[in-house]
Amino acid sequence: MTEAPIAAPAPAPARVPNLIRTDYEAIRTAERLAADFATGAARRDSERLLPWNELDRFTASGLWAITVPREYGGAGVSSGTLAKVTAIIGTADGSLSQIPQNHFYALEVLRVGANEAQKRFFYGRVLAGERLGNALAEIGHKDFKRRTRLFKEGGRWFVDGKKFYCTGAIYAHWIPTLVVVDEDGTPVQYLAMVPRRAEGVAIYDDWDGFGQRVTGSGSVTFDRVEIEPDWIIPFQVSFEKPTTIGPLAQIIHAAIDLGIGQGAYREIVDFVRERARPWLDANVERAADDPLTLHQVGHVRLRLRAAEASLERAGRFVDAAQAGMTEQSVAEASIAVAEAKILCTKAGLLAATKLFELSGTSSTLAEDGLDRYWRNVRTHTLHDPVRWKYQAVGQFYLNGRLPPRHGAL
Repeated sequence: MTEAPIAAPAPAPARVPNLIRTDYEAIRTAERLAADFATGAARRDSERLLPWNELDRFTASGLWAITVPREYGGAGVSSGTLAKVTAIIGTADGSLSQIPQNHFYALEVLRVGANEAQKRFFYGRVLAGERLGNALAEIGHKDFKRRTRLFKEGGRWFVDGKKFYCTGAIYAHWIPTLVVVDEDGTPVQYLAMVPRRAEGVAIYDDWDGFGQRVTGSGSVTFDRVEIEPDWIIPFQVSFEKPTTIGPLAQIIHAAIDLGIGQGAYREIVDFVRERARPWLDANVERAADDPLTLHQVGHVRLRLRAAEASLERAGRFVDAAQAGMTEQSVAEASIAVAEAKILCTKAGLLAATKLFELSGTSSTLAEDGLDRYWRNVRTHTLHDPVRWKYQAVGQFYLNGRLPPRHGAL
């Protein structure tokens, strides 16, 4: 992190995007965009060029509004389609696939916990082309009195505090911010929808992780930022009952890992076919005919396909839970998504590692920037520990214990 980070500029005013109406249209749109986004992805990563133009095109395509429910003017696509769109974009650029993750997370929080006026307003803003970022995490401060807080003075509401890992906040028009309110000595969490341009908001581009370098996952500070009471969304209560906020958040994360892995696999195929040399003991003229390489390429493809199938299956469970949120349906969705997250994590890491093992030394040349696949998938897979997902799956099937309700399951 830089010692004196520079505040990031606010995004340009939104322009009304294309209106996507079907799942099919969403997938085809993502495929067209991904083909364009792949060009320049290596340079954006190596030079850490924030993708402002790409994000404006991404938003203008209508893809950022595909989960707005149909009754509010959106396409209301399935969870499986959302995951597929995410993976398609991730195949081209892992950072671009992660930036909208918290945008869709916030839309699900709205769907589950907001009142009708709040839904109409914020869904309307998204349909008009505005992006939601996030300011959820912060470092340390287990004492709720020291955490980012929402407080009332003279009948007006204010937000004060500091957040980190704020993926997408740099590019956002609204920053959904996790705040704590002291209600008679008891800490209660809400989601405050803070306008990016509000006085007292400062966003710093100080994310210096070795992967996902242009996600804009830096820090945000709030200095007595005034917000309207209608911009305060119930949050804690949404986890005190069974909801699909957690499974929806996690299926997107799984899709990001899968997409990066699929991108790495495509690079393997192209490199081995066109540039790699066979090992001398293989006694073949082309690396693509090396029997050990063939075995490993088949193994990577199989693992990715299994992860993809698991992700599609998990999407159906999330859809079923959204249609009827009960203890059992949400638990089943959480477990199905946990299974998919395990497979997507492992397959993505495998593909990114085998990219170099099977392509050889020349694949490490800086001019190709292929290391971004490993750096991106390794960085992103650290969001939620897979070892705990194995534990949740085992508890569910062996002991009938339902998984905990939070954003990581």
